[in-house]
Amino acid sequence: MSDAKDIYDLTIVGAGPVGLFAAFYAGIRKAKTKIIDSLPQLGGQLATLYPEKYIYDVPGFPAIKASDLVENLEKQIAPFDHDTCLEEEVQNLVQEDGYFRLETSKGVHFSKAVIFAIGNGSFQPRRLTIDGAEELEGKHVHYYVTDMNKFSGKKVAIAGGGDSAIDWALMLEPIAEKVSIIHRRPEFRGHEHSVDNLKKSAVSIYTPYVIDQLLVEDQSFKGIQLKETKAENVKHLDLDSLIINYGFTSSLGHLKNWGLEVSRNAIEVNSDMSTNIPGIYAIGDICNYDGKVKLIATGFGEAPTAVNNALHFIKPDTRTQPMHSTSLFEGKEAKAL
Repeated sequence: MSDAKDIYDLTIVGAGPVGLFAAFYAGIRKAKTKIIDSLPQLGGQLATLYPEKYIYDVPGFPAIKASDLVENLEKQIAPFDHDTCLEEEVQNLVQEDGYFRLETSKGVHFSKAVIFAIGNGSFQPRRLTIDGAEELEGKHVHYYVTDMNKFSGKKVAIAGGGDSAIDWALMLEPIAEKVSIIHRRPEFRGHEHSVDNLKKSAVSIYTPYVIDQLLVEDQSFKGIQLKETKAENVKHLDLDSLIINYGFTSSLGHLKNWGLEVSRNAIEVNSDMSTNIPGIYAIGDICNYDGKVKLIATGFGEAPTAVNNALHFIKPDTRTQPMHSTSLFEGKEAKAL
């Protein structure tokens, strides 16, 4: 039995935009809240896959850059003392004596109710599968860019042909000493505007090439060997860091094992966002109901519904329709916002 101080009111699994807004609303309701996400930073797919892309379906913003939306959501939850656990994947969930036990890749967490906001599932990067890659991971081989400044003055290569790889190449160009991008096909898969900007930049482009070998001398990373696809030509690149952007895989396998009703790669929910397991709720792209529209704006609307009903589940005398947020913040704007 866990000590009571370790048991949270709400645990939100997923730190994308919808999960972050749920955390904000949980803060308004003064719920003791924890956020768990498998990625190394807040923001989910927006922050990881396309931070420089614009989003057009957020009410009140004709267009907003993905990274700016995430930054605003982080500011919105900043006044609340939520605990955040990153790079943790929930691997098991069981009910114990009136609360849930969440077992992750790093530890165990306890919560009276759980809200899943995991988008299309738990994200893991597609890794480089050549000798030595695993040993260099986190030192010279990277799958995430959480701080561009750590590449300042470095020779950096990015492997990948999609929008995210192009975005990182363009953003790192003014920071790194030299930036290269490697793609196995002759043409990139990114948006035309991004590809045009890439070709106009100082980024060195290697197509169609694949990474053939990691070059290590005396246990020191020196660079990579490239091999031209469908040919025998090879090139050596002197590097300090290699960023792999081959995309991500997502998994919903655990959800079925926990007894949740899953269909069409989503958790089935009721109108109050509850699942077939009392105390567990789902919001955003991971949930499904009749008439569901998969937009960020839809998830933003589902978040308060889930929070309110989760708190009512925890404490039945709690109102499911609390005061308007403007009333809850009245007289506290300067301090909280």
